[in-house]
Amino acid sequence: MITFLRGDFVHKTPALIHIDVQGVGYEVQISLHTFSQMQHLEKGLLHIYHQVKEDDEVLFGFFDTGEREMFTQLLSVSGVGASTARMMLSAMKPDELARAIVQGQSRQLESIKGIGKKSAERIILELRDKVGKKYTGSNFSPLINNTLEQDALNALVSLGIARQVAEQALKKLALDAPVPQKVEDIIKQVLKIL
Repeated sequence: MITFLRGDFVHKTPALIHIDVQGVGYEVQISLHTFSQMQHLEKGLLHIYHQVKEDDEVLFGFFDTGEREMFTQLLSVSGVGASTARMMLSAMKPDELARAIVQGQSRQLESIKGIGKKSAERIILELRDKVGKKYTGSNFSPLINNTLEQDALNALVSLGIARQVAEQALKKLALDAPVPQKVEDIIKQVLKIL
C-alpha cells in the first residue's frame, strides 16, 4: 500500500493532482480543502489513501493526516463511498465535519451534495462516538457543545458577524469565565469581547 508520496506537483486542479516522484507520475484525487492548502506549492508531501478494487486502483491525497483519518472514518459508514467522502471533505474542513457529527447537526450534513437525510443520520449514528473520541483535544475543540451556545452563534451570524469570528469569541468566552445560562447574556458577553 502507498501511504504517502513526496515529489513535484506538475499539474493541479481542485479535484486532482499529478505528482512526479523521481520520474514516476501519479494521479491523485484530492479535496478542495487539500487543494486550498497546496495550490501555491510546487512540491511537497501528500498523505495517501490507496483504494484497490477488482478493476481499478485510485489514490486519494490529503494535505494532513487528520483529513485522511476523517476520510477513512467516513468510508466505514455503509453507503458512503470514496466520492461522497471526498465531496464531504471538499464542502467542510475536517474539524467542521467532526463538530457537525458530534453535535448531531444532520441539516448541516444534508447541505452537502449527495448527502440526504438518511445518509446524514447514519453518518451521525455510526461516527458520533468514534469522531468524538478522536477529535477531542488539540485537533478538535467541541466549541458549540450545547443549544444555548449554538443559538447564540446563529444569532451572532444573523447580526452580520462572520461565523469564524463569532466562534472564536464564543471560545474565548468559554475559557475566560462560566458561560451565562441565557442566550441573550451570551450574546451580550460576546459583543463585549468583539
